[in-house]
Amino acid sequence: MQLYHHAFSMDSQKVRLALEEKGIDYTSNHVNPITAKNLDASFFRMNPSARLPVFQNGTHIIFDTIEIVQYIERIAFVSTGANDMAFSNMEVINWMKKIQQWNPKFFTLSRIPEKYRLPVSKFTRRVLIARMAESPDLASAYHRKLKETYETEEKLKTPEVVKRSREQLIRLLDEVESKLGETAYLAGEEFSLADVMLIPVLARLVLLNLGDEYIGTRPNVAEYWEVVKQRPSYRKVIGKYFDGWRRYKTLMKTWCFVRFRSQFKVY
Repeated sequence: MQLYHHAFSMDSQKVRLALEEKGIDYTSNHVNPITAKNLDASFFRMNPSARLPVFQNGTHIIFDTIEIVQYIERIAFVSTGANDMAFSNMEVINWMKKIQQWNPKFFTLSRIPEKYRLPVSKFTRRVLIARMAESPDLASAYHRKLKETYETEEKLKTPEVVKRSREQLIRLLDEVESKLGETAYLAGEEFSLADVMLIPVLARLVLLNLGDEYIGTRPNVAEYWEVVKQRPSYRKVIGKYFDGWRRYKTLMKTWCFVRFRSQFKVY
């Protein structure tokens, strides 16, 4: 089983948490979207959307995050052969879908200073143009992706787009706060795939230095956050890259790569 992912990708974090929690072995393929590795022809042929993660088991390839997570659950069931192992109930599935409905793209980009965001956007466009020339058979797909990058920049100039994303996030967190006032975890007293989906959302807020505003003001969420950070899966998938000083190492390494390649026009 192959997983194409990266630490920066929130959906990748969800899938990796599921794999770690279920104890499934897999081959890890790092594809950094900020350095445009997801635009390499070999990956782009497999997934023209260029989005992460991508899960491959033989000839079976899955792109949808919830479908991947549920597939992992089925693999765990078959692998263990445990008769007492139950699949996620409807409450878990409903929470998974509700969390996945929030797209962090515009909220995240709006919080990144333009001096960092715009050079990365420009670098991505240059890479797309270079890949069009290298792989003419993929030119139309690359062109669609190029158009998408321009549209993203335009939407970021529209306050209403970012406002809607923020409001959706607040509604989600308020609902989570209410639920965690009743149960230890999101879908009951046991950790579930619903929590797997939620943890990366909270981690993203902390990475953006918004933990105090969005987590700290919700006592049940704040307590829950301290608990789930102790799980081995969190430490391996997220904490390893973003806890404390590690976030600066992870981000700086990527930023230097983009600056170097841009400076010498290596795309």
